[in-house]
Amino acid sequence: MPNLENLKKQAKLILRWHRERHHPVAAQIREYLPRFLNMPDSEILAAIFKLSDAQEMVARQQGFNSWQALKTGLSTTLLKVKSLPSKATIVCAEPQLLVTDIKRSCEFFGEKLGFTLVFSYGEPPYYAQVGRDTARLNLRCVQRPVIESAVRDREELLSVSLTVATADEIKLLFLEFQSAGVAFHQPLKRQPWGAKNFVVKDPDGNLLLFAGPAH
Repeated sequence: MPNLENLKKQAKLILRWHRERHHPVAAQIREYLPRFLNMPDSEILAAIFKLSDAQEMVARQQGFNSWQALKTGLSTTLLKVKSLPSKATIVCAEPQLLVTDIKRSCEFFGEKLGFTLVFSYGEPPYYAQVGRDTARLNLRCVQRPVIESAVRDREELLSVSLTVATADEIKLLFLEFQSAGVAFHQPLKRQPWGAKNFVVKDPDGNLLLFAGPAH
């Protein structure tokens, strides 16, 4: 459970980063504060940004609409908590794909695979994140492929695995990608271990596995 004092310190740190024109904070501000949604990094860093804005941003990161709602929520939760958890819970994973052209990769994931751009960073961009439903993929620009294409294909070295919940959904996803003109490295196939999956190759040769149950 978040500690209010730590969240206050986090808000002050965000405010300081903005005042110091720390570029990575601009992408976070744009993601969590709707009024900055369509502004480039330079305008966000030049805009008036108060402690109340930073507190609202922290609140939204924690799933609340406002700082007051966050404080009320924390107070209510404190009354209900009887003991601390025995261990931390990891709530998500964000694989990183190495690509040679951020713009091309974002277009591929958007136009072919139905992802949306969460954020991009740099002028020109050298880092970005795309998402679909609860899945997030980070894209990191490199000058040249790290793994030889022939080796990757021969050894079937997967870059990421994404899953759906039902057999119907994996079929629907395959048909969706097929209609979008996606080139499959492996078509939809039933595996002996009780799964159905297919593999897509992105413009940089990264192998993306999509899987679901066979029944």
